[in-house]
Amino acid sequence: LGGSGKAFLSTSSCPKVCIVGSGPAGFYTAQHLIKDVEVDIYERLPVPFGLVRFGVAPDHPEVKNVINTFTQTAKHSRCSFYGNVNVGKDVTVGELQGAYHAVVLSYGAEGNRRMGVPGEDLPGVYSAKDFVGWYNGLPSCRELKPDLSCETAVILGQGNVALDVARILLSPLDILKKTDITQPALEALAESRVQKVLIVGRRGPMQVACTIKLREMVNLPGTRPEMVTADFEGVSEALKVPRPRKRLTELLLKTALDAPRDKELERRRNVAKVWGFRFFRSPTEILADPGRSRTAGIRLAVNRLEGSGDAARAVLTGEVEDVSCGLVISSIGYKSLPIDPVVPYDSRRAIVPNSVGRVHQAALYCSGWLKTGPTGVIATTMNNSFDTARSLLEDMDSGALDVSAAKPGSQAVSSLLEERVKPVAFSDWEKIDSLETRRGDACGKPREKLLSVEEMLKAAWS
Repeated sequence: LGGSGKAFLSTSSCPKVCIVGSGPAGFYTAQHLIKDVEVDIYERLPVPFGLVRFGVAPDHPEVKNVINTFTQTAKHSRCSFYGNVNVGKDVTVGELQGAYHAVVLSYGAEGNRRMGVPGEDLPGVYSAKDFVGWYNGLPSCRELKPDLSCETAVILGQGNVALDVARILLSPLDILKKTDITQPALEALAESRVQKVLIVGRRGPMQVACTIKLREMVNLPGTRPEMVTADFEGVSEALKVPRPRKRLTELLLKTALDAPRDKELERRRNVAKVWGFRFFRSPTEILADPGRSRTAGIRLAVNRLEGSGDAARAVLTGEVEDVSCGLVISSIGYKSLPIDPVVPYDSRRAIVPNSVGRVHQAALYCSGWLKTGPTGVIATTMNNSFDTARSLLEDMDSGALDVSAAKPGSQAVSSLLEERVKPVAFSDWEKIDSLETRRGDACGKPREKLLSVEEMLKAAWS
């Protein structure tokens, strides 16, 4: 008896659902659905796990433990994985809709939000998404080769991704050598001349977007914080806020205003690398060197706040200031892209319009960042994906989703793909995984990732 109250006696009569994207949203949606339906997951790359593999910082291995849960889901008798299949190109959403009772889009946010300022295409300006993809081995970012020959880097945005980038730029190599950061990134960071990282936000300390993960930055060996005391005026009086925000603000205040004690003072005297938040600043232009061949600085508008708390708005004062830097990393958010003309897409909000995961088209659903926009941590995505799965099961139960007729599922799609592309099964991924782990063992790392789709496919089909 299926959990939705219907008896599906043989697998052929079991409802068939396909999920597009194998990141946290895809796997959490599948995890909730496989109790009742057969699930096929389609992934563009030959490797699964999305941002757990390509987004989570190398020095956060504990966050990657969710891969164990996802692997259990992938190995479930009612779940199949098809990597190396680019939905929208190798197979259309319409073709998937013909083969399955329902299609769930969970392909995330792979686009960049642009700053919209002059000079943002100069050499030396990178999106955080691409920079993170570069040090985490995302095939499309392997040619990035960021220039780290300058002394000062400016990161625009103050979320957890901005902190990840700052930590990677300033971390001692001894720490990074023990992570799964890619070898080319490790070599580039060994040659890096970056000594100072400024993390810039348009609002104030009370609105900063990062979480208590800031503590890792405060405690990063070989670095010291440098804040602007004036940015914190009135902050200690405004601490009647929810507990997570209060803890974060207290940590910021302590870091910015407390005089370091003996041991800490001694430690700070002996370090060369510096980081700091700069508040109430918005980029207006990336400044080029005289030959206009690369980034030489950034012009920041000075803001003041109107209102207070999360609702506070940054308003221009008319003042500007220039900061010299050779590296600008824009961490102002990821953005979902449209996948197929048949799927509704809200270009302003960069999401697929939906109500609790139901897309306004029969038998089509979405979960993850495509559903909500790029916000929250893995646990947020888990809850949002479970909600979508529940919507789908409720629709099955009520008859709003018609599962009465048998559907061919992966059989039909596999015969379509025979002419087009060869999928990578989960057991093929395990060969890639095993090779990467062996390569890592050889140099004292958890894994040494394969960096191109070609290498991945070669290992998968060896």
